[in-house]
Amino acid sequence: MMQFLKRYGFTLSIVLAVIIAMIWPQYFRSVGDYKLSNLIIPLLQLIMFGMGTEMSLNDFAGVIKTPKSVLIGVSSQFIIMPLVGYAIATGLGFEPEVAAGIVLVGSVPCGVASNVISYLAKANVALSVTLTAVGTLLAPIITPLWMKVLAGQFIEVDVMAMVIDIIKIVIVPIAAGLVFNALLKGKLSWLDRAMPIVSMVGIALIIVVITAAGRDNLMKIGLLLILAAFLHNTAGYFLGYWSGKLLGLKERDCRTIAIEVGLQNAGLASGLSNAMGKASTIGLASAVFGPVMNTTGSILASYWHRKPLEEKQ
Repeated sequence: MMQFLKRYGFTLSIVLAVIIAMIWPQYFRSVGDYKLSNLIIPLLQLIMFGMGTEMSLNDFAGVIKTPKSVLIGVSSQFIIMPLVGYAIATGLGFEPEVAAGIVLVGSVPCGVASNVISYLAKANVALSVTLTAVGTLLAPIITPLWMKVLAGQFIEVDVMAMVIDIIKIVIVPIAAGLVFNALLKGKLSWLDRAMPIVSMVGIALIIVVITAAGRDNLMKIGLLLILAAFLHNTAGYFLGYWSGKLLGLKERDCRTIAIEVGLQNAGLASGLSNAMGKASTIGLASAVFGPVMNTTGSILASYWHRKPLEEKQ
């Protein structure tokens, strides 16, 4: 039982957070005159800072050490997921702003949980960290472009505003975290231990606030969004894995790319939807996709953890 809770505890906590927000949304929309949605971007910046404190310039060394795997992984991430997201959004006939939210989730880089899932799946953790780092740095360029090309068919997209938002939400906090890691790593052990917990709590709070904001819309289209999330997520695993397999990568790297492609940064999508002033519509996809991805990611990691790698790998 303890092993189960250890492996799936974060996933269960996210699912519980969504249930609570759906039942009692009024408690997560505002406190007095203060809208809790105003906390989304600061919380996301804190999570990105925490991510930065766990990174170093060595994490980018994989680009030199394993350029083929990195190129395949990053290309798969930013080609497969936006196009699959667009196909699902149009195929299932979502309303324009909800459809744009699905494209947004598909256009952001891999999620912060991917490194942990890769470890549990006996994948290549070093490659996972490199892909997360490279994908995150490319996000200010690629995410707004895909939003303009694909989501621009549903809504008006301000590319420069999105570039600035991503830099403010992601790049600046991660850069601050990198500096912190370089100067103070190990000197404040309590903070090193606290940051992963703070990040998990922050992700849960973001999902709660987004879910509460869009609760009425979710009641109407929630099941269809769950289906969209599952299709998008599993397509990412499948196509990511086989993009590596068909191009001759080892099993460990194929697992890594599957995870990196399938697990999107739903928190970043939430922050961007909030920055656009559309948390209750564009943000719906990230509120649903986040819990679905954590659930399927945990299941996939458990499956691969029990499946031994071939010796030649």
